[in-house]
Amino acid sequence: MNSSLATTISIFFITALMQNCQAANSSSRASKQTLKTEQLRVEPEFWWADMVNPTLELMLHGDNIASMQASLQTLTNINIIEQSRSENPNYLFIKLSLKDAKAQTITFSLTKDNTQMHRFDYQIKQRRAASSQRQGFDNSDVIYLITPDRFVNGDTSNDNHSSMLEKVNRADKDGRHGGDIQGIINSLDYLQELGVTQLWVNPLLENNQQQYSYHGYSTTDHYKIDPRFGSNADYRQLSDAAKDRGIGIIKDIIVNHIGSNHWWMKDIPSQTWINGLASAQAMDTSNLPFTTHRRTTVQDPYSAPSDLSNFVNGWFVDSMPDLNQTDEKLATYLIQNSIWWVEYANLSGIREDTYSYADKAFLAQWSKAIMAEYPKFNIVGEEWTSNPITVSYWQRGKVNQDGYVSHLPSLMDFPLYETMLKAFNSPESWDKGFIELYEMMANDVVYADPTNLVLFEGNHDTNRLFSLLDNNLSRFKMAMAYTLTSNRIPQVFYGTEVLMESPVEGRHDGAVRADFPGGWSSDTSNAITQLGLNSQQLDAQHFVRKLLNFRRHSSAIHNGKLVHYVPKNGIYVYFRANKTETVMVVMNKNHEQTTLDSARFKTQLKDFSTATDVVTGQSQNILNNLKIPANSVLVLSLK
Repeated sequence: MNSSLATTISIFFITALMQNCQAANSSSRASKQTLKTEQLRVEPEFWWADMVNPTLELMLHGDNIASMQASLQTLTNINIIEQSRSENPNYLFIKLSLKDAKAQTITFSLTKDNTQMHRFDYQIKQRRAASSQRQGFDNSDVIYLITPDRFVNGDTSNDNHSSMLEKVNRADKDGRHGGDIQGIINSLDYLQELGVTQLWVNPLLENNQQQYSYHGYSTTDHYKIDPRFGSNADYRQLSDAAKDRGIGIIKDIIVNHIGSNHWWMKDIPSQTWINGLASAQAMDTSNLPFTTHRRTTVQDPYSAPSDLSNFVNGWFVDSMPDLNQTDEKLATYLIQNSIWWVEYANLSGIREDTYSYADKAFLAQWSKAIMAEYPKFNIVGEEWTSNPITVSYWQRGKVNQDGYVSHLPSLMDFPLYETMLKAFNSPESWDKGFIELYEMMANDVVYADPTNLVLFEGNHDTNRLFSLLDNNLSRFKMAMAYTLTSNRIPQVFYGTEVLMESPVEGRHDGAVRADFPGGWSSDTSNAITQLGLNSQQLDAQHFVRKLLNFRRHSSAIHNGKLVHYVPKNGIYVYFRANKTETVMVVMNKNHEQTTLDSARFKTQLKDFSTATDVVTGQSQNILNNLKIPANSVLVLSLK
């Protein structure tokens, strides 16, 4: 069986055809059985032995399957614990105990009125060695975010697919352009040389929507890679090839909603599966509840219950049905699906979209289940707010006033990102500029584990960094240096290293997610070969590559303590240091070279005499003073 397909198992459907003994010429015919092919969907397609949670629940979908009884036809220590049904007669849920089970193939039989109706094999696989102890992304990593449709087109033969509704149209900024998994594989050497150690790829699962399918956030099949990106096997090949280069894969997962063309929407599993929609026949977009996006209602001690419901249970748009994770069968399905992809594709992390929009009890259950299977794993959630308190609520280890216990290790640091932009764009004053960044860091006291947050310079939903900084290369370098040397896990958006641009006011998704230079054979510039790049792009790419590769081997940046000094006279200084290494970062907004008095920083500098610029390799004596070029940032290795 091709594992690249969501499990659709062709089985034999045995029907007893009784001939009417009163019909003409039928008296001599005995009753007999004939065989015909029927489609039965089983998810997950397969599972693994020796998982921490020994329970597995299969979801079966087929015509009137709920009226049938399941049994195991093979001698095995696997047991059927429970068979359950919903209001929909076309679904059957089989809960199994895999405790102490070894890798094997088991055979199920489904019977009705003592007649076998279906028979199918199900595989329990052997896990990779030490799979449960896989190391998730951490502070030693640099995450590189890719929107796959817009990165590199490595296989033009899959640009269109006969079963997919939307066709490629590179002239449409909101349409599909043809980037794919093979394009990412072809670019791995470039990414390795750049200094990338983790790839977060926007969703790759099937999105069979009429339009806007390129972004991937409207899943129509949870177990199938979109064929315009490749296959399940291609995704595993990407993971293997990346791992060979020291690069991990972070999967973008959405548990809050699906696409309106998801196969469930043709035959909804239960009346409680989709918020605001009891059945496919009841679909009426005019009466759908839409989310208010008022995310603080989840943790606000004073919020009205109706406001909370309107946020959590509302749809994003009418093409994204909102999932009801309080449905126990759906909750189990989503948890198992996430674990299935970690195990199948050998992932090193998950990025969870629109985190707070799902039911918060489920989110705790979901994150706890994944971290129980993979204790060293990492999951980063998206909580888009400028308020650190709102973000901190969701992090594992936070003691919340309402008693909510989260198991989510990491979150995107939107508050620090937004402050960083203001700090580098604002003229220096008493309360503007670097001081905004300095004071935002004091909010780390509200986080359970601030160093496990992910700081980004931009992503697929934000306008491009270089544009937001007024196309000022000096500010760009400051922002990149801060992102890569702060006490966070850094994330870089594809193309930032070559100064990709966008409008700066409002949302411009198609422009923000523009094609990576050189990703198509007809491109006139190429970020990978540097063909056609201008001097600023080459400068920026060199700067980013130098910092990333320095960072890769810098234990001080990976785990060193952060000490920063109050900004003065347009200068911001901070140190990252552990027992074996000290790194000094100096940012200068002044329009002229500035001499820095080393005496102010004597506590950190007392054991050193030389500072070497990690980008240029130039060194200077720091016993007395340190010269800082105008409008610049220095990342200095102290000796």
